[in-house]
Amino acid sequence: MKNKITILLLFGFLLTFSQQKSTGLIDLSSNVKASLVLDSNTSLATLTLTGPNDRWFALQFGSFTGGMQAGTDLVYWNNVTLVDARHNGVGSTPTDDVTNNWSITTNTNNSPSVGLRTIVATRPFSTGDTNDYTFNFADTSIDLAWARFSSASFVLSYHGNTNRGVFLDITFTLGTESFSLKDSQLYPNPSNGDFTIETKTHLNKINVYSHTGIFIKTVEVKDFSESVILKISGLQSGVYLLELQNDTEKSWKKIIVN
Repeated sequence: MKNKITILLLFGFLLTFSQQKSTGLIDLSSNVKASLVLDSNTSLATLTLTGPNDRWFALQFGSFTGGMQAGTDLVYWNNVTLVDARHNGVGSTPTDDVTNNWSITTNTNNSPSVGLRTIVATRPFSTGDTNDYTFNFADTSIDLAWARFSSASFVLSYHGNTNRGVFLDITFTLGTESFSLKDSQLYPNPSNGDFTIETKTHLNKINVYSHTGIFIKTVEVKDFSESVILKISGLQSGVYLLELQNDTEKSWKKIIVN
């Protein structure tokens, strides 16, 4: 019995001290967004990267003073996969790593009307590759830089001054706050049909159903916002179900329309 109690206490200790830190969803530009989550339990970094669906887009990350800095780590979408690469400086094409240490978990090609692709990929904190940035859970911030091509093409070439940007010292948030859709907040509820949905992650789509499960309509969230105003006035008074969706999960919420 003593051994069993010891094991349970140890398991509880590990649960207490396994944590996640996140940058949250960063709007890098009108159609390039990124978030990075570090997990102390798995020693995995999870990158969510959204960009235009008809051209290459890239994210540089680590610790640096400016975008396109030689020797820094980056990834880019080449219309086939998320490529692990390294910057060679301004005006030079990045060099692909021999080993791609990022593993794609989801790859969502959004509808043509939206024109965006969202990729979720994971990578160990330390890969043993000198070309890769080493994530450290103790870090309080990270630097990000983004770029995308100026027109529809996946050939790496100069992107133009308006298709790049640098974000320095993005703070990691450590806490017990959840980045799951199931913890989304919805208010006011009841309402006359206008609801605000607040999430800690991006939201792609909202499906509306009657309380008996009959599908009513779909609302596309085109900017992957964390705060969405849902307008469904005109429905009869009663109870309805909302199915919230993003790239990795679904969650259900019950609402009442007066």
